[in-house]
Amino acid sequence: MDNKSAHRLASVRDIDPGKTLCVEVDGREILICHTKKGFFAVDNLCSHAAARLCEGKLKGQKILCPLHGAAFDVRDGSALTRPASTQIDTFPIRVAGDDIILVSDS
Repeated sequence: MDNKSAHRLASVRDIDPGKTLCVEVDGREILICHTKKGFFAVDNLCSHAAARLCEGKLKGQKILCPLHGAAFDVRDGSALTRPASTQIDTFPIRVAGDDIILVSDS
């Protein structure tokens, strides 16, 4: 039996290319990023100072923290610049029709 569950996060029409959308799932904020390479989902909090990344800027595949300018790769959550040195969580998503779906273990 498959132990995966799916949760609709948003419509692809909700997020213009180069923009982000913050959604809440089970009390946790997830930031959906629409890049030229597709849609990616990351934790909405900077690993350095817990600033909300939805208030930062998406530049290509990087999300920039609004507080100190730390950059994270939205594809794998890796910390690209200081002052952040710890990666942020990423979440598996897929696009089904017009829906952006979070796929998680149940």
